[in-house]
Amino acid sequence: MSGQPTPAHRAVLLEEAVEALAVRPDGIYLDGTFGRGGHSGRILERLGPEGRLIALDRDPEAEAEAARRYGHDERFHFERCSFEMLQQVADRLGISGRLDGVLLDLGVSSPQLDTPERGFSFMSDGPLDMRMDPESGESAAAWLARADEDEIAWVLKEYGEERFARRIARRIVETRQETPLERTRQLAELINEAVPFKERHKHPATRSFQAIRIRVNDELETLRRCLAQIPALLAPGGRLAVISFHSLEDRMVKRFLREQAEGERLPRGLPVQGDARRGQTLRLVGRAIRASRAELDENPRARSAVLRVAERLA
Repeated sequence: MSGQPTPAHRAVLLEEAVEALAVRPDGIYLDGTFGRGGHSGRILERLGPEGRLIALDRDPEAEAEAARRYGHDERFHFERCSFEMLQQVADRLGISGRLDGVLLDLGVSSPQLDTPERGFSFMSDGPLDMRMDPESGESAAAWLARADEDEIAWVLKEYGEERFARRIARRIVETRQETPLERTRQLAELINEAVPFKERHKHPATRSFQAIRIRVNDELETLRRCLAQIPALLAPGGRLAVISFHSLEDRMVKRFLREQAEGERLPRGLPVQGDARRGQTLRLVGRAIRASRAELDENPRARSAVLRVAERLA
């Protein structure tokens, strides 16, 4: 087994997430967000010879890292695709309804943030891209070049919870009439000038960059489609563990798990015994888990991480 990632790329809530999966040596597990392989590596350490791990990621750099680190391991199988393709992958591999655990680590990975050429970060200059798969879809620059002011403002407000969304959108539209927005630093400086009040310890571009990234990668709808598939893919007792990094994701995950745990309440008056509900597929496991003080000291990016866990009912 190859070594763990360097501390700078250490997977967030690594031990907590893998503990939550309750990995059995002979189990079948799916890591829907391979990233740079931190969680996958820990799962493989707990699997025996009969265990299997399937990993997905749409980033070509993740595919290369998967081949480098675990390509020799017969228990490991990688597919380059979004996790919304979960059902299709599971059906093709013959593991639908047999998964003992599914892990989702949402959002952008540290290597993506730390690589200026990917265009995710306002901390360094790079092309305004933000695509998790840079070989498909529309870049941030292309979207900002064509979207109207109303659409941009809506995205910044809904996905970034940005209070100055309209002001920033107007400035973007005015600026692009004279010069195209093609660089991360260019956009960050524009936002800094457009925002009248600054939050302490938070760059003015933080919310807008998050919002644009979510829009470019269709992150929330992709997550919604993925979550809907998971209960049917899990074996009885199989676990789902989801790590979220911002409130929009976490609210979606929390609502989904609660709905699956509570089921649908039947109309009054039906002749049923016991609790008048149906369609329950999951039970919640414990409370939401956050990073420890030790992890936060080592990796400040973990401060917003929330881990939620549920188990498939028999």
